[in-house]
Amino acid sequence: MGRKLQNSELNRLSIDEFKLSSKLPIAVVLDNVRSSHNIGAAFRTSDAFRIERIFLCGISSTPPNAEIHKSALGAEDSVDWQYFASTIDAVNVLKQNEYKIVSIEQTENSIMLNHFSPNKNERYAFVFGNEVRGVLQSVVDASDLCIEIPQDGTKHSLNISVSIGIVLWEFYRNLNSVLK
Repeated sequence: MGRKLQNSELNRLSIDEFKLSSKLPIAVVLDNVRSSHNIGAAFRTSDAFRIERIFLCGISSTPPNAEIHKSALGAEDSVDWQYFASTIDAVNVLKQNEYKIVSIEQTENSIMLNHFSPNKNERYAFVFGNEVRGVLQSVVDASDLCIEIPQDGTKHSLNISVSIGIVLWEFYRNLNSVLK
């Protein structure tokens, strides 16, 4: 099993090194996420997988915020972010910058995450929706595709912070060579 490593042995980047490092060609879009703890978790997960930036939209809180910081643990300082009053405005900016818009949502034509192979030459913007209502229909309509996380239990959805972790891990696993 081995000895548990100390934080000083993990060779993590400083915030300045993180800012200068290569990133996965991914943006995270939070569509009216009401929980600051979920927003903080999005920052922390985005830091872990070196995501380009986070777009905070609608009712989503923005840093500086004590509740975001509680779960982000400082990742709100390393990951670039931008606020938009409207998620569709963020989507339009991302489209203008040639991101493929991917709503993480259960739709009639969604693709299961385990059946999707990312293209290493594309940039992706993943839209994660409100904890109760999900991604706005107008945003789903503006998306290039929808990806669904396979589930076999009795509940119809996962917590947004769990969904972010699953999706970003899957893309990190498939696109990690971009960081090399």
